[in-house]
Amino acid sequence: MPEEGKGGRGLTQRLRTAKGRTTASQKWLQRQLNDPYVRRAKEAGLRSRAAFKIIELDERFSLFRPAQRIVDLGAAPGGWTQVAVSRAGDRGVVVALDLLPMDPVAGAAVLLGDFNDKSAECAVLDALAGPADLVLSDMAPNTTGHVATDHLRIIALVELAADFAAKVLSPGGAFVAKVFQGGTERDLLARLKRDFATVRHAKPPASRKDSAESYVVAQGFRGEGVRAAEAGVAQPR
Repeated sequence: MPEEGKGGRGLTQRLRTAKGRTTASQKWLQRQLNDPYVRRAKEAGLRSRAAFKIIELDERFSLFRPAQRIVDLGAAPGGWTQVAVSRAGDRGVVVALDLLPMDPVAGAAVLLGDFNDKSAECAVLDALAGPADLVLSDMAPNTTGHVATDHLRIIALVELAADFAAKVLSPGGAFVAKVFQGGTERDLLARLKRDFATVRHAKPPASRKDSAESYVVAQGFRGEGVRAAEAGVAQPR
């Protein structure tokens, strides 16, 4: 990781040995060593550099507030969960869900399961003890290297996450999800604009410049009015 010398110039650290490592592994390790966000995450006791992405999104969109109920989908290794617990405070409720086992995070309920399963949805709602104010998703599918295929996969995953959010969010709530190059598909974007008062895209500074990722931030969930409209129920004026 870069360090400042007396002259103020950054010093690039290099791998001490490349023995037994593939070229791709060497490049990844070299990048990690010289990534300021990796250093900052370690200094702050955060589990991943990705924690700074949600911190920066919060600074721009004011996502968090005290006493919120928050769901973190695909939470492992827990960087976003740590931030959510910190921002929601002692009166907040944070539920982290992932298919992969995750070490406990103080102040959060950590659940193991697939958010598409009804049992997992029920477990999340039980742990929340009420509707959610914010649903976060930093999930991404395994990539194939084929841009079009990978784009379709991430959009499908975001659609499923949006479905989940619509089931658990309270009116006025927010939804944040990772998308890749190409942004949000027209149908999904139209659905989010119908369900939320505002929908915006952002690439936080912590996202690497060479990464195709960005985030869709949907705020002001319309709640029961949307569900009633879908069911064809007239709303009182």
